[in-house]
Amino acid sequence: MTVQPSMQSNTIVDVLEKILDKGVVIAGDITVGIADIELLTIKIRLIVASVDKAKEIGMDWWETDPYLSSKAVNHQANALKEENKRLYERLESLEKKLESNS
Repeated sequence: MTVQPSMQSNTIVDVLEKILDKGVVIAGDITVGIADIELLTIKIRLIVASVDKAKEIGMDWWETDPYLSSKAVNHQANALKEENKRLYERLESLEKKLESNS
């Protein structure tokens, strides 16, 4: 008994590779209404692409989302530390000005 490779799986892999390499955009709108009065509109936008392709077109939101990236959590913590430092320095400066005016 010999094993024959499936042509369909190769075709699916080829199609998937092309989709991830080039990217695909699927867009659609769903509108719910009664008696010609629009009550709700849902806009659906889906982009299917590889991570490299997404970064190439400027989509990297997952890198700054603290729920998805530990780098984002560290970045957010560092940003807060910097902001606290600047506020502390500003407060000290204002306190010194108040003391000198007294």
